[in-house]
Amino acid sequence: MTVLEKRSFQTMTMLILIFLLILLISKTSFIFNPLFTYMGAVALPIIGAGILFYLTRPLVDLLEKYKINRIVSILIVFLLLILVLFLIVTYVAPVLQRQFTNLVHNIPRMVAGIQDLISYWQDNQNLIPERVNETINEFTSNLQSYIQSFMGFIFGFISEFIGFMFSIVLIPFFLFFMLKDGEKFAPFITQFFEAKKAANIRSLLQKINDTLTSYIQGQLIVSVCIGILLYIGYSIIHLDYALTLAIFGMVISVIPFLGPYLAVTPALIVGFFQDPMMAVWVAIVMIIAQQIEGNLVSPNVMGRALHLHPLTVITVILAAGSIAGLLGMLFAVPLYAVVKTIISHFYGSYQDSKPNEEDALI
Repeated sequence: MTVLEKRSFQTMTMLILIFLLILLISKTSFIFNPLFTYMGAVALPIIGAGILFYLTRPLVDLLEKYKINRIVSILIVFLLLILVLFLIVTYVAPVLQRQFTNLVHNIPRMVAGIQDLISYWQDNQNLIPERVNETINEFTSNLQSYIQSFMGFIFGFISEFIGFMFSIVLIPFFLFFMLKDGEKFAPFITQFFEAKKAANIRSLLQKINDTLTSYIQGQLIVSVCIGILLYIGYSIIHLDYALTLAIFGMVISVIPFLGPYLAVTPALIVGFFQDPMMAVWVAIVMIIAQQIEGNLVSPNVMGRALHLHPLTVITVILAAGSIAGLLGMLFAVPLYAVVKTIISHFYGSYQDSKPNEEDALI
């Protein structure tokens, strides 16, 4: 066997060509900018439809088992989604809007309370250690920038949400065709390959599908459970804006590991200004909710998903957050899990095909 026929040389050549292609694309970005603009415009509808696809496909498959036509099954699922949306708009949205409006109106009072607290500390500097006093002075001097940064984050999140709402109109169309023709994707891809390679690719696509299904369905169930537990707990301790804070906690809990800690921050602030002891009760509610979720919900719901080390997840989330902000934090973990699945599959295929290189995928 010559050097040119060795798989290691062929693999190295393929990697070099891929990097050269990436370099060529970066040098001729003006050609691809319209394509990237188009991809950015349809990214949110495709992602939204993809999430709903993995959530609703089990119901469509269940209806088909009862001999219901697939198109009819899809229409039934759409009617159920419309019903859920109607119930949310009718019963949840008004309460949420009222609480959110009251919370926004109370933000100046909270800021004034923080300033009064800092002024009290400054008036009693002789009771505060020098190092702590330096920290307080530094925080005081930068308070305005901290508030501006926080408000910038809030308005940035709102603008992203508004942009998503404009794109949401396209989601039902993408979802319909995903549910209708989703099963045709794998046969379409594998028809260009030989039988053994086609079977290998089908196996890879199935693994990616299982990974995304486990993560999306599991993470949503976990987040909903956290939201329900937080709302029950906040209602028991009579925390102001309980529904708004619980829904915020449910949404932010979609971010693995870091989400629950970010979710409790607004509730702690609101609880502190309602009553300093209320902040303690909020922390207790969050700890109880986390214990129930960590010991009962996640092991049963997320047990077959991802299997990633917590330190790896935190590192990926922080890196993605610095690169792409909130959206990066939301999609970093499933993207990393998919990449890990692909690499693991290629490595396993490489090891299995050593006796016969013709069976290799690459």
